[in-house]
Amino acid sequence: MKRPYAVALALALAASSSLLAGCSDAGKPVDFNAGGKGDGAARARPVDDDTLMPTGPKSDFRITRTLDDGTHIARATLRGQKSGVTGSVWVWAPKEYGDPKYAKSGFPVLIALPGGLGSPKEPGGVTNYWVGGDIELQENLAQWTAEGKSLPFIVVMPMLNPDTRYHDASDIPGSQKMGTWLTEDVVQLTRANFRTFKSRDGWAFMGSSSGGFAGLKSVLKHPDKFKAAIASGPDMAPDSPLWAGHQAEKDANDPEKLAQRLLQKGGPDVYLAFQAGSSEPAAVTAPIQRFRQAYGKGPIHTSLQIIPGGRHNAWDYQKGMAAGSIKFISDRMKAPVASGS
Repeated sequence: MKRPYAVALALALAASSSLLAGCSDAGKPVDFNAGGKGDGAARARPVDDDTLMPTGPKSDFRITRTLDDGTHIARATLRGQKSGVTGSVWVWAPKEYGDPKYAKSGFPVLIALPGGLGSPKEPGGVTNYWVGGDIELQENLAQWTAEGKSLPFIVVMPMLNPDTRYHDASDIPGSQKMGTWLTEDVVQLTRANFRTFKSRDGWAFMGSSSGGFAGLKSVLKHPDKFKAAIASGPDMAPDSPLWAGHQAEKDANDPEKLAQRLLQKGGPDVYLAFQAGSSEPAAVTAPIQRFRQAYGKGPIHTSLQIIPGGRHNAWDYQKGMAAGSIKFISDRMKAPVASGS
């Protein structure tokens, strides 16, 4: 079952909604270079064969928050063509994305997932707490990039659950296809609006609690599409009540069984940065340690960042990212490629 404090975390972050509205640009449209008419950068020849220029069509992104460096977090409604799911997706591009020397290059993508239900009771229907100004994920990523700890990631922040039930980021029979939404529709929206990489070297997840499970499971299930994940205090097994009567499908979304299959296949290599606070209970840390001991070998590369005094919350997990987890995945992923013209 989902841990009660994961739910409390999501509800405690509801205050971030007021910060989303505290921006003079809030509600204005923003174009992240989706290759529309007159967009010369989007028509430019890519700097390498791995770069994918924005495919379009443009999404209707509206600003929800502007950072001090002038970059924007913006929201669009995605109507998933493959999943049939409709929901919110927030995006942010770092300042390096607008640097002319990278105008012909793709950028790595970090899909950031919330825990709990993602704060579904917030005014305006906010369902991903990583967008809020109280957590400042984007400000921290900008700082870590300047310090050489992180790549300049495009951050994509989709909703994780379409209602007040846990869907385990999976296509549970009889329920909405949240696995397809997350690993196909959200990816396609990103490719439509941003310069990205074709290869999995440019795609990773991060998430906390149930969001950590979703990222972990998605990388293990689709190692051909995604290369790395930061899983903070993650659930380590699918446990939605919606799985009742669907054991085979549940097993197909179990990280342990997916890891067994990947080991048997011998690759491709994936990189899993686990995180937990030292003040979290053994119910959180023990399954992580068991997983690493059993499956952290061969193509499955793992690390574990223990956060001194850390508890089950987004603020403490970012301390672990700064201490090593963001560098662990950044060192294995592709950076944007500078061009001389």
